[in-house]
Amino acid sequence: MSEFKQTFNSSLGKKLIMALTGLFLCTFLIVHLGGNLLLFSNDNGFGFNVYANFLTHFPPIEVVAWILYLCIVVHAVYAVVLTVRNRKARPVGYAVQPKSDASWSSKNMGLLGSILFVFIVIHMGDFWYKYKYTNEVGFKEYRTDLATGQTTESAYTPASADFNHSVSTENNVEIVRVKDLHARVTHTFGNIWYVLIYVIAMGALSFHLLHGFQSAFRSLGWVHRKYTPIVYAIGTWLFAVIIPLGFALMPVYYFFVHKG
Repeated sequence: MSEFKQTFNSSLGKKLIMALTGLFLCTFLIVHLGGNLLLFSNDNGFGFNVYANFLTHFPPIEVVAWILYLCIVVHAVYAVVLTVRNRKARPVGYAVQPKSDASWSSKNMGLLGSILFVFIVIHMGDFWYKYKYTNEVGFKEYRTDLATGQTTESAYTPASADFNHSVSTENNVEIVRVKDLHARVTHTFGNIWYVLIYVIAMGALSFHLLHGFQSAFRSLGWVHRKYTPIVYAIGTWLFAVIIPLGFALMPVYYFFVHKG
């Protein structure tokens, strides 16, 4: 047990933890983007609101969510610990900085990570916290005619304060009542400052993943002449381009198209 503890207290152990939590967070980004693409559906927020309700009321998903929050904190804390340790190991800088082949993103992972951590706190405060723990998010009722598939929506005021959601059927009409997180998204993305902060954070995410994804595989020792180029391509195009761009398009799209 002491050897296990010693291993994970070493620099190598901390890098392994950074790699594992980082890859878990990368997996989350794929799932999160997939769900958020529902914001582009022309359904008055129906799909997105049902998706948000599912994420916050399905027990297995809630367990995974708390693991996610833990990974974010651990990833951030270990990043700070490793940065401080590296600086203590070389307290005096070189008089002349030697040339380095390291990329800009690898040299500025601390700055990029700090931007992302601040953004996550702001983002969760605006959406997750207000959705789960305040009354600032209203309710929406969706009525779908099961014969025609046509859906209409209207504001809904629950009779009790502890109401969360309901699904029922009356006269061949499905009635879904859920919290209207979509309205919160529309309102927030109507603020140009929030849109700018969001886009800047996604730029930081892009550079952070450009180095971090492939670095995680190196930390785990998963380096192979045949597969490393594949890892590099996935890290570059999927995680550093497609995913940040997909997230960044949402606030821009809502600001110009669905501005409340």
